[in-house]
Amino acid sequence: MLLSLRPLTIAAVFSLGTLLHAADNPFIGRWALTIPGGAAGWLGVESKDGALSSSVLWGGGSVVPTASTKVEGDTLIVTREQKNKEGKLAAIETITAKAEGEVLKLTTSKKNAEGKEIGKAQEFAGKRIADVPPAPDLSKVKYGAPIQLLNGKDLTGWRLLKEGVDNGWSVVDGILRNRVVKAKDKHFGNLRTDAEFEDFNLKTEVRTQEGSNSGIYLRGIYEVQVMESFGQPLDSHHMGALYSRITPSVAAEKPIGEWQTLDITLVDRHLTVILNGKTIIDNAPVLGCTGGAMTSDEFKPGPIYLQGDHTNVDYRNMVLTPVVK
Repeated sequence: MLLSLRPLTIAAVFSLGTLLHAADNPFIGRWALTIPGGAAGWLGVESKDGALSSSVLWGGGSVVPTASTKVEGDTLIVTREQKNKEGKLAAIETITAKAEGEVLKLTTSKKNAEGKEIGKAQEFAGKRIADVPPAPDLSKVKYGAPIQLLNGKDLTGWRLLKEGVDNGWSVVDGILRNRVVKAKDKHFGNLRTDAEFEDFNLKTEVRTQEGSNSGIYLRGIYEVQVMESFGQPLDSHHMGALYSRITPSVAAEKPIGEWQTLDITLVDRHLTVILNGKTIIDNAPVLGCTGGAMTSDEFKPGPIYLQGDHTNVDYRNMVLTPVVK
């Protein structure tokens, strides 16, 4: 009998690597981190052709490759290089980790370009992330009753993610607007729903302004990028992307100032994004949190939150339909 060979998905490749190497290297896999200060982080460790490599997410920003990855005895040693605006080496961070079952105990320390210690070493923790399940059959997903997240009148059902920041959000003529003032003493906030959700479909309309850089965080963990990127090359930081993780398959943006539709489905850690009627992410596995996540724990409900600390943006007609399991 002939066996049918099909291409492996990204998640399947990662899972296969975990199975093949976990027995002799307990660090292979993906780890949810709670970094010093409490922010969400992520570490992915791979082995290819006998060589180790890793990528890391450190609070905000993107998932980036590390400078080196090695194991000495029972310790994983990862180094990150930090560069200044001129591209010159500013600091080297060394992260060491020991595995205790499904838990990592980590320490981070920094030295400047001259090798002098910067601050004190800090301890933090990580937890192995379970393998992403097979892609769901979206035609069989059952949904509950739709929930209108925007009432078109005020911010009822929403609040700032953090207290003590400036609020640029308001509802004007049925539109949820964020207006940011660039000033040294101004620090504008992100907006979250009071309610929390698990898996769902989310439909909304968005209108970018000049230089818009916002995002829709699903369960407060995964950011679908909202950005003024019309006419630019495909990139994992552009409109509709899963920020720094999944690049859209096709550019579907509209020009600045036009209303655009987003149809987002999150089921079993798989993401589908339809932008302006075109599927740009198709039931793709999500391998971890994105920069700015409220937590690195992918297995609990969370809010929808809208990034508002960067620039101006408009939203309207936001409807969430929860998955019933």
